Amino acid sequence: MTNENKKTSRANETRSKTERPKVWVPPSSLDAPPAPDGFRYRWIRAESIGFQDTKNITGRLREGYELVRSEEIENASDYPVVDDGKYKGVVGVGGLLLAKVPVEIAKQRQEYMANRHKQQDEAVKHDLMREQDQRMPINVERQSRVTFGGTKK
Repeated sequence: MTNENKKTSRANETRSKTERPKVWVPPSSLDAPPAPDGFRYRWIRAESIGFQDTKNITGRLREGYELVRSEEIENASDYPVVDDGKYKGVVGVGGLLLAKVPVEIAKQRQEYMANRHKQQDEAVKHDLMREQDQRMPINVERQSRVTFGGTKK
């Protein structure tokens, strides 16, 4: 048997030999564990400049968000947990709390916000067209061209 016909054993083909070298990235205090199937995680504000933001928290809870407790996640010791007060045991850091929301609700909220933005944009365009002077028409087509010292064609 020649060297060309020899097969390498599966043990010799390790993933670490084919992996890319790891790249250093600055640490983020807002790293979150992977969300469970059917849910999305989001950091929500619980406090700002030392004052509780109960309006924001209660609003998010009414939207369908649930606060994530440390018992719900694997490797809870890898993530900061609120030690005392109203939110004791909830994953949180720097006035932010980790919350989960079902994917369906998150998509509906995203569609609602996109539609709201579209309506506001159309209202601005309508008001702009209504108030324009015929002697100086406003072009609402938003186009721009960037050149770098070359000639225009």
